Amino acid sequence: MIDQASGLRKMQQQNQIKVIAVSGGKGGVGKTNVSLNTSIALAQLGKRVLVLDADLGLANVDVMLGLRVKRNLSHVMSGECELDDIIIEGPAGIKIIPATSGTQSMVDLTPSEHAGLIRAFSDMQTQFDVLIVDTAAGISDMVLSFARAAQDVLLVVCDEPTSITDCYALMKLLSRDHEVFKFKVVANMVRSPKEGQQLFGKLSKVSERFLDVALELVGVIPFDENIRNAVRKQQAIVEAFPDSPAARAFRALAQKITKWPVPNHASGHLEFFIEQLIEN
Repeated sequence: MIDQASGLRKMQQQNQIKVIAVSGGKGGVGKTNVSLNTSIALAQLGKRVLVLDADLGLANVDVMLGLRVKRNLSHVMSGECELDDIIIEGPAGIKIIPATSGTQSMVDLTPSEHAGLIRAFSDMQTQFDVLIVDTAAGISDMVLSFARAAQDVLLVVCDEPTSITDCYALMKLLSRDHEVFKFKVVANMVRSPKEGQQLFGKLSKVSERFLDVALELVGVIPFDENIRNAVRKQQAIVEAFPDSPAARAFRALAQKITKWPVPNHASGHLEFFIEQLIEN
């Protein structure tokens, strides 16, 4: 479909890259907040982090951080510039690939446009250790593609029936149709560690009964009024209120992520991410 050999060779020369897709099914569970705060916490630990705003039609990563965006993925897709040209720098030195907002054409990419997006990734010069993919809400083909291509799928769930139901639906589709069987779970906006464990238990119980998947609870983020205050300030809580309970929880999650193994075979490289996206 596209001549990707030169781009993939470039990727093979890079350090191995951890690719994490952050998803959760429904909107309103704090997925982007988890993506950004975890990314900044990882950067504070010395990791070079790139965040892809993969909500291609309703982007909000830049808005949440109060960043000015001159060009975004739509300009890359139109051939006006390269992917490296649109990358902006965020807190703690994280790099962000901004998407578009209110553009239906970016939601419904044609196969050739999808290939163009992948080609843009294969030609990237920017160096990084971790790619955090902040997917859109729902279970669209694009969400499934990004989740399938990543090495780790981080599911954000909160203690609401619709959140648990939608999270289950996403796992069902990924396991049934895309052979993704392992999921890492973040219990978000919970009142206590015990409540986080109970929430994970609810999701595990229904999954064990109907799905052949393995779940791991990797983070419990407490309900924290400082998150709302940080959002109003267009800052991440790990920077605005570093001593808050939620900020400490995000730093603990980041510490765990640094210990997740990066496979030594092809799936440990960004070219695997590219190849998997092409296959979808």
